[in-house]
Amino acid sequence: MAAEILSVRLDGLSYDEVISRLKTFLTSEKLHHVIPVNPEFIMATRHDSELLKISNAADLTIPDGVGLRFAAKVLRIEVGRRIPGVDLTWEVAKIASDNSYSIFFLGAAEGIAAKAAERLKKAYPALRIAGTYSGTPNENGLVDRINNSEADILLVAFGVPKQEKFVYENKNRLTPKIAMSVGGTFDFIAGVVPRAPAWMRSAGIEWLYRLIKQPQRINRIFTATVRFPVTILISIFLGRKQVEATERI
Repeated sequence: MAAEILSVRLDGLSYDEVISRLKTFLTSEKLHHVIPVNPEFIMATRHDSELLKISNAADLTIPDGVGLRFAAKVLRIEVGRRIPGVDLTWEVAKIASDNSYSIFFLGAAEGIAAKAAERLKKAYPALRIAGTYSGTPNENGLVDRINNSEADILLVAFGVPKQEKFVYENKNRLTPKIAMSVGGTFDFIAGVVPRAPAWMRSAGIEWLYRLIKQPQRINRIFTATVRFPVTILISIFLGRKQVEATERI
């Protein structure tokens, strides 16, 4: 059952249900927009109404980010299984490999998409790579390049909100069956940016590892670990005050 955090819809599925939904999308005749949602994404929708509209119009929204566990707990809601974007991308590659689907890797810095594709290909030799391209969202001929590759799956790494807006604006023109926002996932898969050890990810302190390795991300990390939970708590307080005011009327 779908739930909302600060007006952003999350589909509330288990891991198996997410995988089943992705496989169903691949048998369809139209494109399906898949968006992993983390605290930074939710905070971005607070000042970008178009991004909020796009997110809530997506075909599948998946919790990504340990902060959502905190939000779900204090809001007393069920948001579904948290699946980090990197892990979801590996799973998508496995689905593609097992079922002869092809993937187009779009975005990130020059050469990073190709490196990520190469690493996934090593893990899944049967994986079909439809193409890799850095590109820019408003580049002439980009949609044709993707469509001409005959890709079944499009992974878009332009970053929030460019990647979501690119898919939404071209949804009726793109021919892949799935278009998934992946943010900085290519950097992790390609090994350009090291991922936190498994124990830190399990403990919910991957943000600390990122801060140590990438101190330039401090504003983004602060948004996810401080601004987001504070905003959640304020929303709860204001909600209770509104209820109390209504009861007094």
